[in-house]
Amino acid sequence: MRLANERAAVRVPATTANMGPGFDSFGMAFTYYDEVEVRPVVGPTNVAVEGVGEGVVPTDDSNLVVRALRAGLDAAGAPQAGFEMRCINRIPHGGGMGSSASAAVAGLMLARGLLSDPDALPDEEIFRIATGFEGHPDNVAPAVFGGATVAWIETDGTPRAAPMPVDASLAVSLLVPPSTTRLSTEEARKVLPDSVPRADALFNTSRAAILMLALAGRPDLLMAGTEDRLHQEYRRGVLPASMAVMDSLREQGYPAVISGAGPTVLVLADLSQQTRFTLERHGWMVLRPGIDLDGAQLVGPLR
Repeated sequence: MRLANERAAVRVPATTANMGPGFDSFGMAFTYYDEVEVRPVVGPTNVAVEGVGEGVVPTDDSNLVVRALRAGLDAAGAPQAGFEMRCINRIPHGGGMGSSASAAVAGLMLARGLLSDPDALPDEEIFRIATGFEGHPDNVAPAVFGGATVAWIETDGTPRAAPMPVDASLAVSLLVPPSTTRLSTEEARKVLPDSVPRADALFNTSRAAILMLALAGRPDLLMAGTEDRLHQEYRRGVLPASMAVMDSLREQGYPAVISGAGPTVLVLADLSQQTRFTLERHGWMVLRPGIDLDGAQLVGPLR
């Protein structure tokens, strides 16, 4: 296998995971993207970052996108090189919108874009390798395949994913707290118990099934389908502002949940103008993306 193209560029969607009862399994992709462009060079790797993470994320071979790119080339049996890379980052880091999954998928897609035979890195292989970087597949699956997905790990350790039917016209709001509020997935997991009461497990089993029906075109089931007893309440101490916003919105009849490990709040509905203004006045960024149905895509040159 050889590097056949002088450049490659990719667009990768932001994602959510958990979605209330679908802990570590349900995910969805949004029309809100990170974009990355790369070209092989003779010499050291250099990464130019614009937007989120500028001046903070690594700009050398330790950058996650570069590491994933090299993993993809290795998997395809292609040679390595130095790289000039440009990242236009919009997805908040540590915000519960799949930024690390997006970075891993971006690198692997760029490897595909440089190869003489793109079929050497099919979607399923990109999903598998990216899950290895992430440790779990729930954000990776929608980033690769788009839409709404359910993902799991087989008993032999193999990651798997399948699409969930979703009404693409479903309104979505993402509420991103002030930039000073960030939480790593590792920190968020530390507060979760090793076991939960059987009643709570049964509760979530039914609510996850209801959520699948709601996403497929039953908006009247969204409130019931976004109830959770497995993870959100345990995270109240590390997500006090997000949980307070989620509670307030649910009291008003909005199907609101913590997005991924937080602190972003996902609402499967449009918010009233007054609610948006109130949140923005308190420093929250209100995004209103659509649902991305395509997943990561190789694109033309970035502007």
